[in-house]
Amino acid sequence: MVDQDRQKELNQALELFHFAFRAFTKEPDVMLERYGLQRVHHRILYFVGRNEGLSVNELLQILCVSKQALNAPLRMLKERELIITTTDKTDKRIRRLALSETGKTLEYQLSQSQRELIQSVFEENGTVAELQWRHIMTAIAKTQFSQPS
Repeated sequence: MVDQDRQKELNQALELFHFAFRAFTKEPDVMLERYGLQRVHHRILYFVGRNEGLSVNELLQILCVSKQALNAPLRMLKERELIITTTDKTDKRIRRLALSETGKTLEYQLSQSQRELIQSVFEENGTVAELQWRHIMTAIAKTQFSQPS
């Protein structure tokens, strides 16, 4: 059981996390809206851009979503020619994903404001704060793998 003072501190941390996330997604959200896309589309573009040639199943694992949840947004990105699919050379059942040139440009624009924000905050707060932030974010991210889904 968390005592009241600690609960207040934890609630303040939660609020900061929510406000930080809102600041982090503000500019990409505006761009996404112009294209009629959502955050899930940005996540797909981002991870395909970082892992060109990954399979649909690998993308499902990275995003921790079901095939059903991925199907519609991935189809939309393919229809808009932002993502290209090819058949694996050794296993014809596997579809490989890559960004088209237009997809690369859009993903860069969507993620650039986030990179700039993080860079600015890291520079302002120093290496020690950056390392602490990375440590905390890694610990939070690892919890998704240690808890049953």
